[in-house]
Amino acid sequence: MIEIMTKLDDDVDVIPDTGQYFTFEYRAKTPMIEYDRFPLVAVTSIYRWGFIGLNYHWGKFRKYTWEEIMTNLYRVYPLELKTMRAIPYQSFTINN
Repeated sequence: MIEIMTKLDDDVDVIPDTGQYFTFEYRAKTPMIEYDRFPLVAVTSIYRWGFIGLNYHWGKFRKYTWEEIMTNLYRVYPLELKTMRAIPYQSFTINN
């Protein structure tokens, strides 16, 4: 993930737009929940508390709250998405 962040460092966003793709570091606050520490997400809805997006590593929609996002949101462009999906950088973790 560090190498990916270095490559994408020139294109970061504070708040995403729907229809865009992002990767970032995430730390879930819910105890004993399994989560993806480095999600690759297609943002579908934005709210005051965070956003909902399709996590490509899970293949499911997930909720992401602002306070649990630990890094910048690194934008992934549509032409980069296939390559990003081929890189096995997901990190499934259980929050203790």
